Amino acid sequence: MNVAVNSTETTLKQGIDHKIVGEYDEAMALFNEVLLAEPDHPRARMELGLVYGFIGMFDESLVELEQAVSLDPESLDARMNLAKTYLMLGMNDDAKVQLYLVLESEPDHADALKHLAFFE
Repeated sequence: MNVAVNSTETTLKQGIDHKIVGEYDEAMALFNEVLLAEPDHPRARMELGLVYGFIGMFDESLVELEQAVSLDPESLDARMNLAKTYLMLGMNDDAKVQLYLVLESEPDHADALKHLAFFE
């Protein structure tokens, strides 16, 4: 692993640490720093999308979360976060699609099953 990759992952982790404690401006700056170096970094896109959602920037949140899923379709975390954001915004049909895709990969995914139970 080269120094640039280590630096990117360190910056990403620092951004996540800031996000966890509610320091969203700092987190956004760090996630954007990662994305400047690596525009197709799916985890940075997902984390930035989550922060946007936390601060009420829902259009931007959806763009980032959808891009994260597009960049890493196998990421159940990205799909679940996108599904939960869709649910929060009342986009239930879109949420169901993501939840069923999660279950295709992991049929016993408790969080996906829990959210789908609300529709029954």
